[in-house]
Amino acid sequence: MLFGIYLTLKILGIFNKQLSKRFTEKEFTAQIVIRSANIGRTFKFANGRLTSLRGIKENAEVTLEFADCFVATRLLTPPIDFLQQIDAQKNFQLKLVGPDELTHWFTQTVMATRRLGWKFGTPLKDSIVRYTTNTNGGPLFVYVKDEKIIRVGPIDFDSSDASSWTIKARGKSFTPPRKTTVSPHALAWKSLVYSPDRVLTPLKRVDFDPNGERNCKNRGVSKYVPISWDEALDIVAGEIKRLKRDFGPGAIAFSHSSHHSFGNVGYHLSAFRRFVNAIGMTGVHHHPLSWEGWYWGAMHHFGQSMRNGAPEDYGTTEDCLENCEMIVFWSSDPESTNGIYGGFEGTIRRQWLKELDIDFVHINPHYCETAAYLGGKWMAPKPTTSPALGIAIAYIWVTENTYDKEFVEDRTIGFGEWRNYLLGEEDGIAKTPEWAEAETGVPAKDILALAQKWAGKKTYLAAGGGTGFGGACRNATGIQWARVSVCLMAMQGLGKPGVNFGVMQSGTPVNLRFYFPGYAEGGISGDLEHTA
Repeated sequence: MLFGIYLTLKILGIFNKQLSKRFTEKEFTAQIVIRSANIGRTFKFANGRLTSLRGIKENAEVTLEFADCFVATRLLTPPIDFLQQIDAQKNFQLKLVGPDELTHWFTQTVMATRRLGWKFGTPLKDSIVRYTTNTNGGPLFVYVKDEKIIRVGPIDFDSSDASSWTIKARGKSFTPPRKTTVSPHALAWKSLVYSPDRVLTPLKRVDFDPNGERNCKNRGVSKYVPISWDEALDIVAGEIKRLKRDFGPGAIAFSHSSHHSFGNVGYHLSAFRRFVNAIGMTGVHHHPLSWEGWYWGAMHHFGQSMRNGAPEDYGTTEDCLENCEMIVFWSSDPESTNGIYGGFEGTIRRQWLKELDIDFVHINPHYCETAAYLGGKWMAPKPTTSPALGIAIAYIWVTENTYDKEFVEDRTIGFGEWRNYLLGEEDGIAKTPEWAEAETGVPAKDILALAQKWAGKKTYLAAGGGTGFGGACRNATGIQWARVSVCLMAMQGLGKPGVNFGVMQSGTPVNLRFYFPGYAEGGISGDLEHTA
């Protein structure tokens, strides 16, 4: 098999100009080794030619090692199954050693033998080729002519694409349109690509000299000039060395996105952590700022950390359409915030709710886009006072005996302490609607009406812009708001038909047989071929 790889590369290099040109790019020796059999073959790239010898070379710049012949055969025989590659990497059956630049080049060269001749994109009339791309504002078709983007737009599905799911609820059938939805900012990607203000190279402040006067007082004042990547690398490396030499490794702070970063370098479990540990650093720990109140507060009420404090949204779209009677949008304006990931998919699903005569309540200091779109009752508490409003609702349920006593008895703990707090037995202050009115500015009669209506209907709580993401959980009392939200839903039987967290942004039917590698599994970060 190893000789076959050499033979394939050799023959294709003769007849394929692209591969032949690739052979001229590097000069080094790589080898493929079968660990258990102690056999291997070297591949030497020099003077634009490829030569190969049987055996193992101790000083080869790149070594691709398989645990045994079975693993090598399974992973190198077309068609390539990337899931098997990921599994082999995770179980140390596949190892790649050498400088990143060379290991990347070698593995891509070997894998090119199965990609040569591939054509990407769909040819259209007028010499236009249509490609697909994914953005955080929704997936797009990208139309290209003469290697220039001429427009982007939503993806239209045809018969070759997977069929759409359908939910049947209350005598109606709901199916998403055969077209993706995108956010306005996603449709601006062409403009971003060709913007004259796009930064294409590193920039350096004109009066900054890393080896002389730094003029720190001019930060934000002086202009910047483009520099080469090599110069930028020298500056950054020099500054790391200077700080470590003069002040110690603790003087170097390393930060990162609180939501992680994709790719081989930025992701927590890949090169980032290895790099900062190698040079020493003071780590900056970010809490999950998108759902911080849930992380620090709600997690302790859920009694588990599977979703880091956020509510579970699996299957909620179907349940909401079938069983829900009222939705309370609390600090939730998904019509304004839904474009961050899936375009306007959630808008379509919320339109379905309007067809089912579901009641809507909006708790928000502002009369927001979602309230205007869906209609319903609007309540406007003072900012940061939502915990008091929720506590008063719980007080009403306790005093009117309208909470789910069986659920509370069988599936919760600590209700007695919660009840005592609500009734004022702990601090002498009963958490009445009148008490909450003074805190929130919401009339006591409206709080009473909401509590009674909520207790009488199967209710979904749309907390934040997503299921637990965004909204009041980010403000000064966000931890308490998230805590009381979980307590309220538990008092009404969280997880029973029609009673759950959800905003119709997620929780749609999924095909559980479809596998998509997660962050730590190599499919998005850290795969040996560096193609993520």
